[in-house]
Amino acid sequence: MLYRVQKGDIMRAGKVLASAFQQDPGWNKICEGESDIEKRFRAIFEVSVRFGLTYGEVYAPSEDLEGVIAWVPGKYADMNAWHMIRSGAIGAAMRIGLNVTKKMGSAYKPVTDYRREYMAGHTFRYLLVFGVPIELQGKGFGRKLIDAVIEKSDRDGLQLYVGAGSEENLRMYEHFGFRLLKEFTLPIVDLPEWEMVRKPNSL
Repeated sequence: MLYRVQKGDIMRAGKVLASAFQQDPGWNKICEGESDIEKRFRAIFEVSVRFGLTYGEVYAPSEDLEGVIAWVPGKYADMNAWHMIRSGAIGAAMRIGLNVTKKMGSAYKPVTDYRREYMAGHTFRYLLVFGVPIELQGKGFGRKLIDAVIEKSDRDGLQLYVGAGSEENLRMYEHFGFRLLKEFTLPIVDLPEWEMVRKPNSL
């Protein structure tokens, strides 16, 4: 049984995800040269948590938040300005900073465009964010979270779409039945990103 993340958990959940991604090459490259990177990381993932709570679902293994996973219906995979306002994420977005926000938009535009084109006409679930703090990895918390979204997607007969930003994550998602669609080299950061999809077992 998972714990459903609440609005009162947003700041803590953002901190948990920031810890999980502290060594991620893509996010570090995007924030390179900026002051107070830790604060920007927390703000980036607070945006994801707020967005997930408004348009989808956000879970943790327990109230201790040993990890966090958020997913949204595919139609909400893109965070436009209205979605940001409605989710209450504008404050956090301002803490990210304009320069970092622009770099994020430019870096991820190719994969966003690809996802829109590839999934056009399909109803699917988008894995918005998923992370376990480094010191808690290998204890089964991540498996518990990813199993939950896979089981739900299987029950609902929905494809599950995700972008993997490291070879380690690529192999992990492959282990859980995701297949590689396309590999990109992201502009701005000059790093790889793998777009992946998992069809439900019913298909």
